[in-house]
Amino acid sequence: MQSQPATEYKKRFVMYDRKNYDDDTLLNLYKAILLPRMIEEKMLLLLRKGKISKWFSGIGQEAISVGVSMALEKDEYILPMHRNLGIFTTRGVPLDKLFMQLQGKYNGFSKGRERSFHFGTNEFHIVGMISHLGPQMGIADGIALASLLKKETSDGAKVTAVFTGDGATSEGDFHEALNVAAVWNLPVIFIIENNGYGLSTPINEQYKCEDLTDKAIGYGMESLQIDGNNLLAVYDTVKTYAESIRNNPRPMLLECMTFRMRGHEEASGTKYIQKELFDEWGKKDPLTNFESFLMDEGLLNETLIETIRAEFKNEIEKSLEKAFEETEVTPNTEAELKDVYFPFEQKIIHPQTEKRSKKRFIDAISDGLKQSLQKYDDLIIMGQDIAEYGGVFKITEDFFKEFGKDRIRNTPLCESAIVGAALGLSIKGIKSVVEMQFADFVTSGFNQVVNNLAKIYYRWGQNADVVIRMPCGAGVGAGPFHSQSNEAWFFHTPGLKIFYPSNPYDAKGMIAAAIEDPNPVMYFEHKALYRSISEEIPDDYYTVDTSKAKLVTEGEEVTIVTYGMGVHWALNVLKENENISADLIDLRILLPWDKKTVEESVKKTGKVIVLHEDTLTGGIGGEIAAHISEYCFQYLDAPVMRSASLDTPVPFSNALEENFFQKEVFKRKLKDLSEF
Repeated sequence: MQSQPATEYKKRFVMYDRKNYDDDTLLNLYKAILLPRMIEEKMLLLLRKGKISKWFSGIGQEAISVGVSMALEKDEYILPMHRNLGIFTTRGVPLDKLFMQLQGKYNGFSKGRERSFHFGTNEFHIVGMISHLGPQMGIADGIALASLLKKETSDGAKVTAVFTGDGATSEGDFHEALNVAAVWNLPVIFIIENNGYGLSTPINEQYKCEDLTDKAIGYGMESLQIDGNNLLAVYDTVKTYAESIRNNPRPMLLECMTFRMRGHEEASGTKYIQKELFDEWGKKDPLTNFESFLMDEGLLNETLIETIRAEFKNEIEKSLEKAFEETEVTPNTEAELKDVYFPFEQKIIHPQTEKRSKKRFIDAISDGLKQSLQKYDDLIIMGQDIAEYGGVFKITEDFFKEFGKDRIRNTPLCESAIVGAALGLSIKGIKSVVEMQFADFVTSGFNQVVNNLAKIYYRWGQNADVVIRMPCGAGVGAGPFHSQSNEAWFFHTPGLKIFYPSNPYDAKGMIAAAIEDPNPVMYFEHKALYRSISEEIPDDYYTVDTSKAKLVTEGEEVTIVTYGMGVHWALNVLKENENISADLIDLRILLPWDKKTVEESVKKTGKVIVLHEDTLTGGIGGEIAAHISEYCFQYLDAPVMRSASLDTPVPFSNALEENFFQKEVFKRKLKDLSEF
């Protein structure tokens, strides 16, 4: 849709109230909405010429992006979606760099790794979305929480604005994020761009309430519906509420009624939309109506319009020329692998004194957490029932008395929003630990873990300084949903680290090391070990080497590679069979795992069995076995063996659970392997 000067319209279809805004403010708003429209028109031409691969047009609803951006302070974060070009232009993102991003060039914002607007930039206080519509709202909660905790303003906090569409209001992430923001009084403005369709699905097939503002009622949250095509109304509303929220932090829901004048993306077309709607909303075009208003106010004329357009056209063309001159990305495998993790060189910290005391596995974790809270005075721990109740396993018992409830935060049952909030805290430079009450419950926050935490550094250079504690494992008679060893779910996800201690010494040193590491760490802690094993460990703060596996026993005949509870199973079998001489390797760190230690042992013994509690099919043991077969084949004197639990859910009955472990199978395989 080519924008035309306002004189093409005989009357305006959007009514404006300029209130006390001065001429400069109005003219700046006009320039801010004109630039993204002109860029869009150019992009649609380039799309037809095959110069860009895809475009999600925001023509017709630019007033929302521009109005919100202009109303907020430059250092207040905005989390846009894929149709919010006006946020990027209003924030002053260099056009040449933006165009390089759109073309997948190296010197865009993601080194060619991300598409269009799926990126962020802390320089301009923008955090882009991922394709799953909704997770950015939890991240907004975390950014707002950080602002509150840091007391970024004298009276309250900075405002965070997050965008969503009408379709995404059906997502669980929407409800979780609103609930958390309401419970914690977070300064977030949730902006719904209601353009009538979720791709092709009309709103009457998406929700039953009359207006989306009604959804705020259930969260005790203020809400307002406005004309999203009225640039001045959007600007004034957001500016007014933002000033109030900064002084009295709280969330609000703003529904902006608008219309998308083109397809969801250009290839999908608009055949599913009635032509009458295009005619009706075309008259409400946010650019041409505002232009007409300013002409009536005597602030614009045809000459000035053409002058501004010529300046913008020149800027766009020069920036495009620079972007097109940029060469295509040259793949560099080493660089690609290097950027999976945020650079971090661990400096192992040793205890300062010789003081030691006997601690159970559970006490060691608690001790490591407490000392980390003392070391990092802004470290936050979040989870269900972790404050006054101390967590279901009592690991954080009485923590709130020493560190306060701002840092030991009870959360609603909103796993996805809380993991998202942890990432938001990281964006603002705050470390956090999230306790999953049981590792099984991580499924409710799975998307945030594998698509946001894991990928964000590779995508645009933002690290996720988050540890997720995962109480896991069977042997406690808890049945299918409180007993899984689900580490393999995350083993396949580049960008995550997986720690899995088997003893109190490592448990304390590894939780401290996980918190020190600026990368996302899944910290697995076996529930059956909590109160069943104890050890003399240092009283002081310390960390362990998280790059190396541990050689628990040394032998000559066979290598046993395992971790977690598997270490104890293997030790028991070796005690019963003293004639078997084995290297017992406790991996400890599952991702990235210590290949060197395993290879050296296999080359020495020539025989290896990989053991884990997780089910056999798709377990981590399969990858380790494959690696050994590929890189140590010439040293092998027997087939690489695996032993694991049955390929069934974890049963409740003690007898069935014991059978699930298949410990006797491991014992038999180990004997057979040693005699091979």
